[in-house]
Amino acid sequence: MANVATTKMSSKGQIVIPEIIRKQLNLKAGCQFVVVGDKDVVILKSISPPALSEFDNLIAEARKKGKQAGIKKSDINKAILKARGKMK
Repeated sequence: MANVATTKMSSKGQIVIPEIIRKQLNLKAGCQFVVVGDKDVVILKSISPPALSEFDNLIAEARKKGKQAGIKKSDINKAILKARGKMK
């Protein structure tokens, strides 16, 4: 059963998640949330960044596709410089 508590919003739009809820969900300072609002409902969903290891397959697939397309490392470096406005 979910714990229920009340809180107030400050003039800056800030709310405090009550301690009982923070403890139950193991929320710490700096936790990030997705905020969804619809009519009179506001939902906070805690999120965490994915681990770097989760990107291994994505990176391997990107390298494979780049190789198939004939893209060289120098092409990528040029594209980065161009995007940063350091090369025309």
